[in-house]
Amino acid sequence: MSDFRSNRLDMSRRFALKAFGGSAIAGLSLGPFSHAIAAPVFRTYPFQLGVASGEPEPDGFVIWTRLAPEPFEIGYGMPSAAVEVEWQVGADERMQEVVAWGTALARPELGHSVHVEVGGLQPARPYWYRFVAGRERSAIGRSKTAPALGQPTEQMRFAIAGCQNYEQGYYTAHRHLAREEPDFVFCYGDYIYEGRGNRFRNRRDGPVETVRQHFGDEIYSLDDYRRRYAQYKMDVDLQAAHAAAPWFMTWDDHEIDNNWAANLDQDDTPPVAFDLRRQMAMQAYYENMPLRPSALPVGPAMQLYRQARFGDLLDLNLLDTRQYRTNQPCGDRWVENCEEIESRDAEMLGRRQESWLAEKLRGTSSRWQVLAQQVMMMDLDRTPGEGHNQNTDSWAGYRTPRERILQQIRDAGLKSAIILTGDEHQNYAGQVHLDGKRPLAEPIANEFVSTSISSGGDGEDQRERTKGIQEENPASLKWHNSQRGYVLCDVSPTQWVTEFKTLNRVTERGGTIGTRKRMMVEQSVPSSLNET
Repeated sequence: MSDFRSNRLDMSRRFALKAFGGSAIAGLSLGPFSHAIAAPVFRTYPFQLGVASGEPEPDGFVIWTRLAPEPFEIGYGMPSAAVEVEWQVGADERMQEVVAWGTALARPELGHSVHVEVGGLQPARPYWYRFVAGRERSAIGRSKTAPALGQPTEQMRFAIAGCQNYEQGYYTAHRHLAREEPDFVFCYGDYIYEGRGNRFRNRRDGPVETVRQHFGDEIYSLDDYRRRYAQYKMDVDLQAAHAAAPWFMTWDDHEIDNNWAANLDQDDTPPVAFDLRRQMAMQAYYENMPLRPSALPVGPAMQLYRQARFGDLLDLNLLDTRQYRTNQPCGDRWVENCEEIESRDAEMLGRRQESWLAEKLRGTSSRWQVLAQQVMMMDLDRTPGEGHNQNTDSWAGYRTPRERILQQIRDAGLKSAIILTGDEHQNYAGQVHLDGKRPLAEPIANEFVSTSISSGGDGEDQRERTKGIQEENPASLKWHNSQRGYVLCDVSPTQWVTEFKTLNRVTERGGTIGTRKRMMVEQSVPSSLNET
């Protein structure tokens, strides 16, 4: 053995002894790597939070894990030192043909999370991956690369999911989603909920016991947020969905605080104090998501809007409707008449993100242009009868920037714009008009709103109140449903088919899945939205 190799092994042993203590070292881990490393022994399985992949591109994707042998303890069972983690990517699900491998450092500064940007892979095909720490191996995850830019692409299938309040239901929908093995998953947000643990949940017909309870009080500190993510990510159904396909992550409000807007919260906390909470929440979000290192937050700011392109078929424009918006008008209430919603100074995306989006829309050559975002853009009158009642936390409270975005789509001559949304805890299919009060004959875009994974409990097929809203807005809202589930989108060069998958129950385990509705849009014919 060369002096260099011998010295390197001695250094590895000394590092591991310092990091874990003398009793932690059992020997050397050998594998398809260029050198051997000291192998720590964990008293508890370190991959409690599972594995995930995200951000697929034609030549690779991000793979993620986070070492947390004791997720709820202070320090989550890890030392205050960096730990080396091996990673492998295979061409087959049994990992018999390893095509990429390496090591990464899980650092305590980032909760011992690992974000590996894998490159050099082939486009438009599945791969499998896993991690090794000491003697421990993670579960094997499945990912998939995107088609090459401009490559003729005949079909893609992806899923939409979000709003997964831990206390209000089981994640049965995630288990079913995992079996779909979609090309990717778009998570529109509300991955966690920030409130304290509650045994009861109040409803109109009286209190009901929560399905399962949040650990601890409302979350504020970095450790609080880490524990809350740990509680969610330890759910095996959610782990299965992450391990089945790459995810594109965005956030809505509950990853930080209900209905937050820029540096303002709903409790009139001084912005300088709320910025501290945002900073800790953003760090925990990054630590627990399969995001690129370029998304690492800087203070209370995080770069989340971005574009992914899939062959010549679709552009996925992922938007951030929280970080740059002005405060909600009209006291953040559902209101009938309020001049503030017409403010020319209102911002939803912020001018920089809005300009970025306009540039992407003008420069597109794909058949479909997707705005993947959080809050409803359809301008719905939420109260049947006289007046026009609006949800001011949605785009309805930001009429000026909404008008600018829709004009950008129209001025770019785009006839195949699709808006994907969450937040409402209901399924909606509808059309977006430049002036919702006086709809034009042809809509600007079609919007599909995905229901929640669990938020809201079991739900029902159709709420009576929402039936009245649909009758009040016949030009915009074409269909609705109030059960839990997820959405599948099947996209071809000529058609977009949205399939709404719903569960009969989530407050008990074992809910059954079914297709409640399929809606189809023809490419370049935005008025063609119909049931299929």
